[in-house]
Amino acid sequence: MELQLQIKMNPKLYLRDPDSSELGRNIIKHGIKMIHDIGFEDFTFRKLATEVGTTEASIYRYFENKHRLLTYITTWFWTWLEYQLLFHTNNLKRPKEKIDVVIKLLTFEVQDKFTVEHIDKSILHGIVICEGDKSYLTKHVTADNKSMLFKPYKDLCHRIAEIFLEYNPGLLFPHSLASTLIETAHRQIYFKEHLPSLTDFGNSKEVRPLVEFLRHLVFKSLDN
Repeated sequence: MELQLQIKMNPKLYLRDPDSSELGRNIIKHGIKMIHDIGFEDFTFRKLATEVGTTEASIYRYFENKHRLLTYITTWFWTWLEYQLLFHTNNLKRPKEKIDVVIKLLTFEVQDKFTVEHIDKSILHGIVICEGDKSYLTKHVTADNKSMLFKPYKDLCHRIAEIFLEYNPGLLFPHSLASTLIETAHRQIYFKEHLPSLTDFGNSKEVRPLVEFLRHLVFKSLDN
């Protein structure tokens, strides 16, 4: 079963809501593909305009700059991932089962239940892994944080932290463990694909060994 999903984004991320027009949705669709294919550094609105078949000025009517576009799509991803987490854990009673779902979601080992026609989630996942931290590793991160641009990421971490506390109510650092789990999962996927000597999974084409490593990491912390 697939469900149609519409995510409402923070208006401070854009100048004009890209979901409000076909051009806006095409900007998101082709922007995701281009950032994935050529990387954020080489990505420009001029190149995107050529790909979409519009003018550079038209894209600037939607987004102030390419960094805002990157923050928009990564924030969209975190919001979508939180929806997935809520959906897949809604009927689960045991915290351990919920934690397994969290780990599988972070490694894309759970079937997607939601469809959005103009967003390829698997490609977007690759962007989050390779480029996602560029949305907040900036000099203006404090101002962006005050504008609540990173709220979906923090909300996801909070939900995961709450699951950890269900498992171990005495856990001292639930939010630190939650953010560490997310970042570790993505770093290990990146290393596995590009710097395999930094992992123990470089020779494996499957994600299962990484899932087992993350389970070991989390439950060792929770049971300590």
